[in-house]
Amino acid sequence: MKGQPTPPPALTDDELTGWFAGRLPDKLFNAAPSITSDRDEILIVGDIDEPEVPADATDATRGAARSARIARFRGETRDRRIAVARDAERLFGRKVSWGARCGGVEEHFTTLGVPVMTRLRMEDRHVLDTLIDAGVARSRSEALAWAVRLVARHQSEWIDSLRQALSNVEKVRAEGPDIS
Repeated sequence: MKGQPTPPPALTDDELTGWFAGRLPDKLFNAAPSITSDRDEILIVGDIDEPEVPADATDATRGAARSARIARFRGETRDRRIAVARDAERLFGRKVSWGARCGGVEEHFTTLGVPVMTRLRMEDRHVLDTLIDAGVARSRSEALAWAVRLVARHQSEWIDSLRQALSNVEKVRAEGPDIS
């Protein structure tokens, strides 16, 4: 319709990966970052150099050094990341979030916490309230987020299979006839 803004393009994760591969500053990460997205957010996570620590350093020392390296990366690359994020947000209509991996430590920063409305029956609310009463969560919202993470962790193969099936449906739709 006339006067209405055109929606941003719906790109696949592969297309987003390609756009960011061309747009990210050289040597921002050690290799091509992983890029994932949903309707609200694009998350870019890449590997960075490990800090030098003594050979006899403890795991705690290594973990602290890696977290500090990630914090340093975050501060030193802020302006470059913001420039890329602004372009992407304007083009794709989604927020861009960042993270870094250093050894076994991965940290995300500037990530969204998107509110999700749901209707739950009493038995489901009892589950959430039990998690609150047990100190697992501070609120129903936090308890629901915990439950979602638990399902993702324990049913990851099924979730991945479901995502692949949805991706295949999208490919078939895209190859279908143009009825416009």
